[in-house]
Amino acid sequence: MKARLTLLSLIVLAVACKGGNTDTFDALYKDLPFEMPRVEMPSIPARTVVLTDFGGVGDGVALNTAAFADAIASLEKQGGGKLVVPAGIWRTGPIELKSHIELSVDKDAIVVFDPDQDLYPIIDTNFEGLDVRRCLSPLNATGAHDIAVTGGGIFDGSGEFWREVKRRKVSDDQWKEILQRGGLVSEDGKNWFPDEGYAKARATAGSLNYPDPSLDELEIKTFLRPVLLSFRECERVLIQDCTFQNSPCWNLHPLYCKDVIIKDITVRNPHFSANGDGIDIDACENVILTGSSFDVGDDAICIKSGKDADGRRHARKCRNLIISDCTVYHGHGGFVVGSEMSGGVENIRVTGCRFIGTDVGLRFKSARGRGGLVKDIWCDHIYMKDIVTYGVVFNLYYMGVAATEMSKDGTPDIQPVDETTPEFRDFHFSDILCSGAEQAVFINGIPELPVRNITFHDCNFTAGKGVECHNHENVTFENVIVNGEKI
Repeated sequence: MKARLTLLSLIVLAVACKGGNTDTFDALYKDLPFEMPRVEMPSIPARTVVLTDFGGVGDGVALNTAAFADAIASLEKQGGGKLVVPAGIWRTGPIELKSHIELSVDKDAIVVFDPDQDLYPIIDTNFEGLDVRRCLSPLNATGAHDIAVTGGGIFDGSGEFWREVKRRKVSDDQWKEILQRGGLVSEDGKNWFPDEGYAKARATAGSLNYPDPSLDELEIKTFLRPVLLSFRECERVLIQDCTFQNSPCWNLHPLYCKDVIIKDITVRNPHFSANGDGIDIDACENVILTGSSFDVGDDAICIKSGKDADGRRHARKCRNLIISDCTVYHGHGGFVVGSEMSGGVENIRVTGCRFIGTDVGLRFKSARGRGGLVKDIWCDHIYMKDIVTYGVVFNLYYMGVAATEMSKDGTPDIQPVDETTPEFRDFHFSDILCSGAEQAVFINGIPELPVRNITFHDCNFTAGKGVECHNHENVTFENVIVNGEKI
C-alpha cells in the first residue's frame, strides 16, 4: 500500500507541475512525414492565488490593471504558480505574464481590455514581419518560459475602438451604429476611422500598415493598434480552452517562440475587422495547434517568418508545426502561409481540418522582394464547403489584397534570382474534399523560380472552374476529380 501511495503522489505532482514531454498528442506524431521533437509542456508550480486577494473586482467597472500586476509579481517572487481569475467581468489594462505562471480564467469570467490608449505605451516590436513601433499588446510576454493561459474564460480586446471599417463590408444598420461612436468618415465615404490621427496615418500608409515615420506617434497612436496576445521569444507555452475575441488587430501572435501548444481555443473577430487575423504563428519552432475554432476578419491560421530585408536579417524559420482538427468559418484563408515568409517555412502538417465559407481554403502567398524558402508542407483530410474563391491557391504576385480582390494577371517579365526571390516547393495535398468553390486550384508562380514539386492525390473538388497553373514545374495529379471527372 505504501508503494502504491508513493506512485500516486508522483502522478499527482507531475500533473500539478505540467512539466516535461506530454503523451497527450501521441496520435499527432504517428506517421509524421518529417522529423519533429516532442513539444514540451510548461512547468507550473502547484501554487495558486486568486485575483480578488490582490484587490481585484469583477464588476465590469473597476480597473484591475494593478491587481493583475501585483498578483503576477507575488507569484514571480515565489517561483511561479497559477493566478485564478474567478467568474465576473474584469476590466483591465495590459497583463504581462512572467516565467512559470499560469493565468487561469474561469469559464464564467470575461477579461475586457480597456480601450484607454494611455494604458498601452508604444514599444519597439515586430508586426507583419518588420521591426516597427506599435502599442503594447493587452496580453503579452517577452522572454518568458513555462507560461500558460487556461481556464475557459473570454478575453475581449475592445477592438471596435481601434479599427477602421470599410463601408462596403457592413450593412446599413451596422454602419449607422459605427457612426454613432464618433470618429470620422473619409472624403469618398468608403471608410470610417476612429479619430483624425488614424485617418492621417492611413493617408500616408496607403493600403499598408506603415505610416510616414515623421508623424507624431502619439497623434497617430490609434493607427498603431496592438495585437491582442503577443508572446515573443517564449519557450514552453500552453494556450488552452479560452476564447479570444474582438482584437484591435491580429488576435494571437506567437513570435520567435519554441515549444508551443494551443488547444481547444475559440477565436472570433467581426468579419469586417481590419487585419483581424485569427492566429499568426511567426518564426516559431515546435508548435501544436489542435481542436480550435476560428471565425475572423482576415486570414485564420497563418504561418509567417518575417518580411523582406528585416525577415532575412533575423533569419528565423517557422518550422515543425502540427495543425489538426481545427474549424474555420469566415476568414480570408483557412490555412495560410505568407505573405511574410522571408525567414523560411518548413515541416508543417495540416490534417483533419474544416473550412466553411472562407474566402480561400488553402492559401500560399508571397511576392518578389521577400526571399525565403517554403517547403515540405503536407495537407491531408481537409474538408471545405462554400469556398468563395479558390480551394487551393498559390499566388507569388501577392500585393496585400484579399483573394476576392486578386487579379490573375501576373507580371510576365523574368527577373534575376537572388536572395529576394521567394521559393515555394515540395507541397503535398491528399484526401482533400471541396464542395463548392469558384475555382478548384489556381497556381500563379513567378517565371524565374516557378512553384515546383506539388502533388495532389485522392482529391475531389466541386467548383465553377477546375485547375489553372502558371509558372510551375512538376505539378502532378493522381486520382483527382473535378466536377465528377478525373483530371
